[in-house]
Amino acid sequence: MLIVGNWKAYVETLEKAKRLYAVAKRLAAAGHHEIVIAPSAPHLGFLAGGNRSSVEFAAQDISSSLGGAATGEVTAGAVAGVGATYVIVGHSERRAAGETDALVLQKVQHALAHGLVPILCIGERERDAEARYLAHLRTQISLILTALSPQERKKIVVAYEPIWAIGKSATEAITPTDLNEMVLYIRKILTEFLPGKGASKINILYGGSVESGNIRALAAASSIDGFLVGHASTDAASFGALVKAVT
Repeated sequence: MLIVGNWKAYVETLEKAKRLYAVAKRLAAAGHHEIVIAPSAPHLGFLAGGNRSSVEFAAQDISSSLGGAATGEVTAGAVAGVGATYVIVGHSERRAAGETDALVLQKVQHALAHGLVPILCIGERERDAEARYLAHLRTQISLILTALSPQERKKIVVAYEPIWAIGKSATEAITPTDLNEMVLYIRKILTEFLPGKGASKINILYGGSVESGNIRALAAASSIDGFLVGHASTDAASFGALVKAVT
């Protein structure tokens, strides 16, 4: 499993960032899963720069700018330079703030150009009886992959995060059966861009109210490759229990 802990803006002190990093190192050292943490930009620079563990780092976002006169922007080059290997792109919270598919594409391209692995977030705001949300997901994926070369497409990670499931309890979030259907649907779209066995090699993650109480069922009943964990990744006990639940 690829398990990504997105700290968002929950972790504001360096002391807490260090404590969570220590937990991530212990979990990664166990060797059961690939552990990636996504601290805020200042903490990313501090922690990733001296990293000697098997923990990997992701940036929570990057700029669409290539650098230069762009005050306050954090570029793909800067993120790669401090030791990150992944970057979360198109997160629902960024899209809610006005980020378009065109902007997401720019960020994906900048990430790839600097050797970063983009974690491309997709997801529907709500579900409708006519299943129009499926077309929405297809569009989100297709607009990105159409613009990439065959080799670049192989380097993408897809994170499915249905917006309606975020912030819910485990019992209110997606069911294992529904998640399995969505993974199969996303994989089907990927086969249109990555023929042969290419699509099967793309990691598909799930994010949306992932907790230790539901992660085992979600992993066992679907072909999901990992999880994008939000708030639960900022509590040492919760994150440890979550990772161990699928060990």
